Order: sequence, then structure tokens, then C-alpha cells
Amino acid sequence: MTFFLAKTEPNTYSIGRFAQEQQTVWDGVNNAQAVRAIRSMKPGDRVLIYHSGGESQIVGLAQVMSEPSNDPSNPKSAIVTLKYLRTLEPPTTLHEVKASGLFGDFALVRQSRLSTMAVPDDFIDWLERRYPGQLR
Repeated sequence: MTFFLAKTEPNTYSIGRFAQEQQTVWDGVNNAQAVRAIRSMKPGDRVLIYHSGGESQIVGLAQVMSEPSNDPSNPKSAIVTLKYLRTLEPPTTLHEVKASGLFGDFALVRQSRLSTMAVPDDFIDWLERRYPGQLR
């Protein structure tokens, strides 16, 4: 199982709305590097949901339900279906990630504008200590 992180503006698509809907098509990604991340997703992979837009925190967990496919509204983009798994309480803030001093090479820290990315295994190991039994 591979982990990814997908950012959303909470006023556009929040973890609360995702929890209500239970499933969504993740679309609207335009950055080529982020699209490559989506195209590498496989059913069963996990996705950390991250609220950007001033919140800057990991707020939930989803599971990839479909193979990636071309976005019908944008031929340069890709989409994938995600299933809501849980809200992570308390959220893990970007400040906490940076303060750990452990993840300077993680795209979340290095490329603040990147909307979708793979997550390194050592970050998941670190995060599992905060959310025991909730990520896998």
C-alpha cells in the first residue's frame, strides 16, 4: 500500500463534506507533477486529506477506489475515485511536521504549492505514532 497526500481548500471541498458524501472523484489537478502522482495511484492505496487555505493541516484519510483515468474536462489531467475512511483528530499541522525537523525532503515541506504527492514511508511511520491503528 502506498500513501499519498491530496490538498483541498476547506471552503471548496472539506473533510466534513467528504464524510457526508462518503465517496468523491478527485479532480481539478493541473500541475504536471501532481497529475503524475494521481496517475501512480492504485486501488487500495491511502490518501491523507490536507486542508490548505490557511489551515495547513492533515485532517482525514481516504482510500483509492479506482484506477486513475483521464479527466474528461481536461485532457492533461487525471482523476481517481476516493472513499472516505475517517477524520483524523486532532489534525496534524504543517507547523508540527516542520517542527519535527525530520521531513525537509518531503514535498509537503519543500513544495508548498504542490496539490497531490506521494508520502514517504518514514512520514507514515511518524504519523502512525500520532494515530495508532488508524492509517493502515
